[in-house]
Amino acid sequence: MGKRIMGLDFGAMTCGVAISDELQITAQGIETIRRTHENKLRKTLARIEELIMQYDVDKIVLGLPKKLDGSEGERAEKSRAFKEDLERRTGLEVVLWDERLTTVEAHRALDEAGMSLEKKNEIVDKIAAVIILRSYLDYLSMQSK
Repeated sequence: MGKRIMGLDFGAMTCGVAISDELQITAQGIETIRRTHENKLRKTLARIEELIMQYDVDKIVLGLPKKLDGSEGERAEKSRAFKEDLERRTGLEVVLWDERLTTVEAHRALDEAGMSLEKKNEIVDKIAAVIILRSYLDYLSMQSK
């Protein structure tokens, strides 16, 4: 059986997590890891390590938040630093993936589902992680054709 890929939507206070199936075709939202302080990442990293073991993950796709013009700001810098932390802690390859508009797309999908604002805020990061991972999986399938 194949290994799974993990998708992460890394935000200021949350980290949405998605996992591929073993054939690396589909992406499923797993959870949103929340933290009380932006720079306290120890528990977030520990939870990611637990999920890597639980789901037999061998690669991570981390959303890279770019501005609409393609430039990078403070959030992108934080994502790059988080990438280094993930690689050091897990020993896995971490691919940075352009996540422009994924949160917008996630909100739109949840709006169309008629979800309440409170419920949306609970799961939007997890849905954004699914969108990031699905985009990467689509890219991989196009590469293999």
